[in-house]
Amino acid sequence: MTETVPTIQLDLPPLQRHGPRRARALMIQGTASDVGKSMLVAGLCRAYARRGLTVRPFKAQNMSNNAAVTADTDAEPGPDGTPVYGEIGRAQALQARACGVAPSIHMNPVLLKPQTNIGSQVVLRGRVLGNCPARIYHEMRQGLMPAVLDSFERLCADADLVLVEGAGSGAEIYLRHCDITNMHFAERAGVPVVVLGDLDKGGTMASLVGTWLLLDQADRDRVVGYMVNKFRGDFSLFEPACVTITQHTGWPFLGVVRWFEGADRLPAEDSLALERPAETTGGTLNIAIPRLSRVANFDDMDPLAAEPAVNLRWIHPGQPIPAETDVVILPGSKATRTDLSVLRREGWDIDILAHVRRGGRVVGLCAGFQMLGRTVRDPLGLEGEPGESPGLGLLEMDTEIGGEKRLIDIDAVDLASGCRLSGYEMHMGRSSGAALQRPWLQLADNGGRARAEGAISSDGRVMGGYVHGIFAGDEFRAHWLAQVGARAAAIDFDARTEAALDALADHCEANLDLDALLTLAR
Repeated sequence: MTETVPTIQLDLPPLQRHGPRRARALMIQGTASDVGKSMLVAGLCRAYARRGLTVRPFKAQNMSNNAAVTADTDAEPGPDGTPVYGEIGRAQALQARACGVAPSIHMNPVLLKPQTNIGSQVVLRGRVLGNCPARIYHEMRQGLMPAVLDSFERLCADADLVLVEGAGSGAEIYLRHCDITNMHFAERAGVPVVVLGDLDKGGTMASLVGTWLLLDQADRDRVVGYMVNKFRGDFSLFEPACVTITQHTGWPFLGVVRWFEGADRLPAEDSLALERPAETTGGTLNIAIPRLSRVANFDDMDPLAAEPAVNLRWIHPGQPIPAETDVVILPGSKATRTDLSVLRREGWDIDILAHVRRGGRVVGLCAGFQMLGRTVRDPLGLEGEPGESPGLGLLEMDTEIGGEKRLIDIDAVDLASGCRLSGYEMHMGRSSGAALQRPWLQLADNGGRARAEGAISSDGRVMGGYVHGIFAGDEFRAHWLAQVGARAAAIDFDARTEAALDALADHCEANLDLDALLTLAR
């Protein structure tokens, strides 16, 4: 059977321009993925915002299952006056926070959420466009360029400076013809480029010179300089390399950003961060989290990792869930049935059931909540092959994947403690069954409607729900930790994140000439 390229119908509200573009813009491209582009842009956003500039972040296309809910200001409110929500990459939501503004669908107009090894859910301007194999997406994505450029212009209309983040490497010239997020975007939008290399990975000189060699002359000329990130040690030893890089490329050296020790206090962009050891030790409570193949919104765990009383460990394939575990948390996933198969393949289902028999606790978040039930059905194949999978059977409920994706910010009350908390929902499944008669939370969405949410087993040791972000609530987190046998520290998690952003901005100010960078923006 021959696959066809889907036809893309774009309904773009007219852009209201009032004279020339207001904002200057500067793009940070990398020599590879995970060189620190997202964090550097976040730091620059906060630094320039503190200088009194109106700053906005932009990334045309992001690939991540870590997403954030954001209000769609272009859409008419619902019939009850509630806002319409979309979703963007969590990195751009953090960058928006660094700017001191609410996140917008225009900051990340195209979001790819991997569901299989060869395909992703495509989210356009906050709305699911459909599921698409990678080969087909490469053919169709040039059709998304009008939306990308329109979103960029909308940000430029209301800002002094737009800081643009590239994706992966800007030197993947075999993708140049269908690129919407690196050099082709820079050409179409008229944005100058800074190339960022990563000292921590090694091979920095080869990656920067190799980037220059692969680019055509027009793209080389678009680059206004290069920077080096994640440097540790005596920089004078690397200075001769910078001389060589500039001799080969003609690009000026714009500075070195030393290793930022506070990086672990900010949410990581994607699951690459989970491939590195991130275990916390020294506490009294052992929490284990299976590293699912399509793990999503894993920053739900960041507030728990910040607690000194918690030993938090991601369990990777090939590792059993340790017998000394007190709590197993099943995180979100972009493909629930696929990751149920991963649980069984790794033997984690057996470990979890044995853990419960020993009196251990289990918490399921979103897809992890779905896995706790008896069955998960996906009749339309929205997350993979159509079919039905048995769940862990720890809660009397069944889930069917389907319907409109639910995207909304919510306020909630923990029914056990009365603690108030906030979070967001981002899912397509609907669950039903007797377990839901023992809810975990009472929700109130922005329309003021109250409803029960989640489920708790009759013995109180198994619980789950669809709400992300709940552990960021300090009062709730303290109560929950006390319930499972640990004592919370006096952490204001929101203030902790703000302090980390300020420290990152200070780090950028100390390591880079921000006035010189600003003059390169145009």
